[in-house]
Amino acid sequence: MLVFKRAHTFNNENVSLGGIVLKRKKNIFFSIVSLFIITFVLSACSENSSGSSEDGDTIKLGVLEDRSGDFALVGMQKSHAIELAVEEINENDGLLGKKIEVIAPDTQSDDNRYQEMARKLILEDEVDVIMGAFSSASREAIRPIMEEHEMLYFYNNQYEGGVASKYTFPTGAVPEHQVTTIMEYMIEEYGPNVYTIAADYNFGQITADWVKVAAEEFGGEIVGEEFIPLGESQFNSSINKIQKAKPDFLMVLLTGEKQSSFYEQWNTQGIKDLPLATTINMAQQYEHIRTEAPALANMHVAAPFMEELDTPEAEEFVEKFREKFPDDDYVGMEAEAQYTGVHLWAKAVEEAGTTDVDEVIAELENDITWEAPSGSVSIDPKSHHAIKDVYLFNADNEHNISTVHEWEQVEPYWLHEEKGVDLTEDSPNEQYTPID
Repeated sequence: MLVFKRAHTFNNENVSLGGIVLKRKKNIFFSIVSLFIITFVLSACSENSSGSSEDGDTIKLGVLEDRSGDFALVGMQKSHAIELAVEEINENDGLLGKKIEVIAPDTQSDDNRYQEMARKLILEDEVDVIMGAFSSASREAIRPIMEEHEMLYFYNNQYEGGVASKYTFPTGAVPEHQVTTIMEYMIEEYGPNVYTIAADYNFGQITADWVKVAAEEFGGEIVGEEFIPLGESQFNSSINKIQKAKPDFLMVLLTGEKQSSFYEQWNTQGIKDLPLATTINMAQQYEHIRTEAPALANMHVAAPFMEELDTPEAEEFVEKFREKFPDDDYVGMEAEAQYTGVHLWAKAVEEAGTTDVDEVIAELENDITWEAPSGSVSIDPKSHHAIKDVYLFNADNEHNISTVHEWEQVEPYWLHEEKGVDLTEDSPNEQYTPID
């Protein structure tokens, strides 16, 4: 649901502030009274700038997701996951006795629009929490705005890790869940020589650094590395470089609809039977369904969720999702992360008994756990990241998905153990990388 409030307007005849319309008069007395009223209204608006709607009829959830543009394949899944979670909560007596109201402008895969809409949600719509962003570039475009306005922000998405912020809760998978696990498995199973092809922005670059660190830890070697601009869709040159490097497996960190064309080209020109590994493909943008087999044959992804996960909880979630959104092509890991993020926030609000940001954060840092479709999910208080189960999925020659391994309750240890971050004590408001 899109909700827009009328902005304050000024014209030659009237001044409208907070619903109070002041006619312009020439006499001094009216001017003084007008100035007093304006000052009072502005003061009231200022006191309301924290975004709490606790005194209103609803609790407001702001959503920033890409329902159009290059990332819409995932953005639509995440938008629908919000709708499903909120519907469930509202049908079960709501939150603190109130209904949740979703305010969700389309960010259109445009980082400038992300910033514009983030400010609108905070300053005009006065939301209680914001969830959203697919790409790390979009997240980093709006995160300073969240800090500036002390806005609770959930980034329910897989990413490259390292964000340490009081107000940010990244509930998706991070390198400790995905890179460390899959690299150990692939090196042991297929050999030490790794070639990385990645999207050329902070997600791809930082995740590639994690691949280097994991390769060194598990006795591997990077025999090639290439970064591809997001708008690129031709990969002949890249495939030639991979063939010359002769890796034991290929780490693929490509994202977005245009970069998905890599697989069709790989299918006709790539090294036959070369194992592929990833932290995003299939689980995010369901390339194994959108691309003709066997383009993703022997692709491995370490992820908390795929539609094909064959547990009762996962199957129930997919059934509910498909019943509500029968035209959706896939239910991926980011849809599940978004759904879980809403329920974690709602549980923290109920425990706090308020939407006050500081009190909700205190509850999120107080052993909040929710039984999600992917398994038990809780928040690590020191890093604000999620503790969750991770599965290794594999696609065969027909793109059938099987689960070949499981890691239970993987902790996001790196920020605390390597960087000394403890957000219950202090917030550096930085993003650390493995090669800092």
